[in-house]
Amino acid sequence: MERSLPRPLLMALRKQKYQLVGTHSAVKKCRWLHESLIHNRVCYKEKFYGIKSHRCLQMTPTIAYCTMRCSFCWRIQPDDIGIAWDESRPTRWDDPKSIVGGCFEAQRRILTGYKLHSRVNIGKYQEAVEPKHAAISLVGEPTLYPDLGALVHEFHRCGMTTFIVTNGTMPEALENLAEEPTQLYVSVCAPDEKTFIETCHPQIPNAWQRLNRTLEILPSFKCPTVMRLTLVRDLNLKYPKGYASLAKKADICYIEPKSFMFVGFSRKRLTFNNMPTHEEIRAFAEKLSLETGYKIINESVESRVLLLSRLEKAIKLA
Repeated sequence: MERSLPRPLLMALRKQKYQLVGTHSAVKKCRWLHESLIHNRVCYKEKFYGIKSHRCLQMTPTIAYCTMRCSFCWRIQPDDIGIAWDESRPTRWDDPKSIVGGCFEAQRRILTGYKLHSRVNIGKYQEAVEPKHAAISLVGEPTLYPDLGALVHEFHRCGMTTFIVTNGTMPEALENLAEEPTQLYVSVCAPDEKTFIETCHPQIPNAWQRLNRTLEILPSFKCPTVMRLTLVRDLNLKYPKGYASLAKKADICYIEPKSFMFVGFSRKRLTFNNMPTHEEIRAFAEKLSLETGYKIINESVESRVLLLSRLEKAIKLA
């Protein structure tokens, strides 16, 4: 990992069990990878889109870099540990091929020991060591990585599907994306600019306008697009009409209203009481449905998330 990152940050990342890859990327085991291997329980991505939880590689090409400091994010932010670093970019970028190779190695390290676990599903384990999906999300803002399209291509070349999850503040990166992911998520975490600033704490000028520009270009994408709403009680869980207006602007394929989860370093900024119940998220989704005309087509109670779409059912991607 790049030594320009402060040692306390590197230590905190390792303590949180991030597998560091190269100078600015990382992989981390998703809870649902474990649940799938040991308890045969799967995450909403499998339920909604067919993405197998045990074959999903959760990674980021920008472990310590982002354009915002969202209150609800589990990412380690400078104020969380009382140190500063340049969150806009590392001093150099690794090439996509080395990142993908490093991610595969990291995933194999994560899976070390599962083969001998008394409750492991051995068939799933044998599949898990050959991941079939890359969730390019985890933490940080992936569109800061200048070769994102090439990174997507490298994963696709390995026979994998991909998600990109972006905060939408780098529309030019999406406009110039060399290869589309299998599915594109845009996090829209406020119904208006005031709430956006209070919730997301943008670190670049005109971030709200840049997000809206991203929404305007989404109809040009051929892949399915998703508007992800991470909803926090007493902060941005309000004004469904505003969210509906943004969804209409984007001509979005899916809307995913999801509860903020009280995990990681978000616990330093918010409280357990800020985490909505699934019932609250469902009630909000029903209001969104009325405002947008999108139907509720699926939900995951454990993940506190619902899926809305004009489609009768979601496109299975794997």
